[in-house]
Order: sequence, then C-alpha cells, then structure tokens
Amino acid sequence: MKIDKSLMISISGIRGLLDKGMNPETVSRFTAAYALGLKTGRVVVGRDTRSSGPYLMSAVFSSLRFMGFDVVDLGIVSTPTVEIMVKELKAEGGIIITASHNGPSWNALKFLDSNGEFLPPEEIDRIKQLVESDKHLFSEPDSYGKYQKNDDGNIIHIEKILKLDCLDVEKIASSGIKAVVDCVNGAGSKIIPLLLEKLGVATVELYTDMNAPFPHVPEPTPVNLTDLASAVREEKADIGFACDPDADRLVLVDENGFVCSEELTLSLAAEFVLTSKRGPVVTNLSTTRLIDDVARGYQVPLHRSSVGEANVIALMKETDAVIGGEGNGGVIYPEVHYGRDAMTGIALILQFLTNQGLSLGEKLKIMPRYHIMKEKRSYEGDFSDLAKKSQKIFRGEVNSVDGIRIDMDEGWIHLRMSNTEPVIRVIAEARSEEAAKNILRKADKLF
Repeated sequence: MKIDKSLMISISGIRGLLDKGMNPETVSRFTAAYALGLKTGRVVVGRDTRSSGPYLMSAVFSSLRFMGFDVVDLGIVSTPTVEIMVKELKAEGGIIITASHNGPSWNALKFLDSNGEFLPPEEIDRIKQLVESDKHLFSEPDSYGKYQKNDDGNIIHIEKILKLDCLDVEKIASSGIKAVVDCVNGAGSKIIPLLLEKLGVATVELYTDMNAPFPHVPEPTPVNLTDLASAVREEKADIGFACDPDADRLVLVDENGFVCSEELTLSLAAEFVLTSKRGPVVTNLSTTRLIDDVARGYQVPLHRSSVGEANVIALMKETDAVIGGEGNGGVIYPEVHYGRDAMTGIALILQFLTNQGLSLGEKLKIMPRYHIMKEKRSYEGDFSDLAKKSQKIFRGEVNSVDGIRIDMDEGWIHLRMSNTEPVIRVIAEARSEEAAKNILRKADKLF
C-alpha cells in the first residue's frame, strides 16, 4: 500500500485528513500491522467525539477480530482512560481513535503497548514498513475475536485518582470551590464533571455535550477559550478548566477570567508534588523555563527530552522522575499512570491551591513571570539548513536533540518539525512579551 504523503506518522500516532489519507482502508491496514506485533489476547479501544470516530472504530474492530483478537469497546473516553484500562484489563494493547487538538476534518490512531503506553519510535517504524510492503497482513484465523462493551473506564480512572496519598478529598470539598469546565464537547465531557463531583467541587458545565463537537477551535489555548473566561466571570467561579478533545491536556482560567498559558499547568502540578516528594522532573525541550525555576527551588534535577509523550515517559523512567509532562498542558504523574492526564492535573492543582489557601489568581502573582509565544510556519526545505541559519542569527547554548533549541540570556527559541501537523513549530520565550516578540521577529529571517 502506498501511504498518502499527507499522513503524519510519528510517536504521536497516525494522523491524517479524512479527505486524503485517513480512511477505513488506511485504518484497517495500520491496525493489522500493529496487531502483528502483539501476542494473542484482547485489545482495548476508545475514541473521542468527532463524527468520523464510529466509522473508523468499526474498521479497527473488524481488523482486530478478523485476526483473532478480542476487542474491548470503551466507547467515548479520554486517552488517559484507555491507557489505564489496558493495564486494568491486562490487555495486549490499546488503540485510541482521536486526532487530539486537531479539528473535525482530522482523525488519528494512537497505538498503546501492554503497559498502556505509547509505542516507541522503532515500533512505529515497523508498523509503517509493514503497511508500505506488499505483504498480505490478513490471513484466516483459527477463530475470530470476540466483542465486549465496557463502560467502567471513567469510574476506574477516577478511583485511581481519588486513592492518591497526596489527595485530601474532604479538604478540597470543604473549601467551597466552584469551577466552570469546557471539555469542547469531547471525550472529557463525562469524566471531568464526575471527578469534580467526587471532589466536592460545585461545577458549571459549559461545553460537555458529546453529541455536538466542537463548539470552538479544539486546541485549548487562550485565544480559543474566551467563552470559558466569560463564563468564569459571569458565574463568579473560582477557577475554570479546559481540555482538548481527548482530555490529555489541561488549561486553567483564574477567578478573574484570565486564561493562563497552557505552560503553567505542569509547573503548578510539579510544585505541588515536590512539596511532599522530592525527585527528578522531566519535560520536553519546548516547555517554559518556569519548570526550571520550580525544580531549582526544590533542589531537584530537571531533565528535558524530545517532544512527544513517549519520549518524556522514557526519560522519566530512566531518571526515576516523580512527575513529568509537556508544556502543552500535559501532566504525567506515575502514581496514577505513565500518560498525560487532564483529570489527574485537575486533582493535583485543586489540592495544591487548597493547601496553600490561595486562589489561582493569587498564586499567579507570586510566581515568576515568563512570556511564551508559539507559531507555526510552512517550510519545504531541508531542516538542517534551517538549523544552521538559526545559529547565525541566535547565539547561545545549542541543543539539537529535537530540532534545535538555543538558550540565550534574554530567552530561548526552539524550532522543530511538528509530530502532528505538516509545519515547523517556532517557540520563543522571554521575561517580557516584547523580548519574546523580538526573538520571533529575528526568526522571521529564517523563512
């Protein structure tokens, strides 16, 4: 099979536009190639709310069952819920049908191993090579796989969070917190309100209708969360929570309706964890320097990996990190599971603010202030040429583990090919907005 060049194939999954490479044929062949790397057994499958999901899910089910695998249908659930249920059910693997923050014209397959974790790069390469080969991926099985529906994912996921030693549910409940949630009518629309109910948090549901995705651009960045900001002010709420369609990223809104950068989420969660448990912290090269300040304040090492959840998790395991994640709002707390998890992030941050007796706005005032700016640029040339040119424009400490990051006294810049879109990501951060803009203006010379 010739793979459509529009497909984005990386450790973040197999992602594509529905009118091009992402279709039942593509899904069937990639699913079969993935399954050939598994032992016999069962595979857990879940999806987000986009309208193409049921049809691509049918292709996944048919392919797996034809190959003799039993399938467990979790229905519409978050990505971290699927990850948890793979281990809970002792499955051979898992498949999540979601294009995460991409719009409704996109969809994707995310493959999990038996630990409920994303596949390493070499496994993705194996799958890609099989799909591209002339090999017949289907053969008649000794017996066809069975189908099972399982609706326990949300409850099991929430129970794992509530059992955390660092959580005091009674203390959170007694604080009288009121929250507004924007789940972009995605996979977090049931689990997040249910978690908040269990934590005793009064909740106003803004966008939690799973039958009507997506009421706004689904990526949870400040520019897309104006409705949530307004609702927090109108409801006189204490905090707002927003996630992406598969609920592995979390963004916060303070009591004044100020939408925080998604970069703040991991730093807050990490600071809370470090108050009671010291150890290494891991994040990626695109994440704010605020996390460096947090780690330095608790005298623990900070390690940076390539962008991508699998890369962060690999380094977390290597360094025995107590917490990690990515600056896109992805919190990874091993006490729950190795995966980005908006629900875990919500619980940790609510406990932190409750313990400190501070509102989110009050906490923001006493934290170091950085300005991070993220842009996407089209580029059809050789990335190595771009990297060489960037070192002539920017002078500083160079890290080329993932694209190129250059740290300077005034801030830093990171340029890399996206794992999820056919663009180059350009990220700059500095102490002031003007300084960050100035770094981006210099980067304009590269394109």
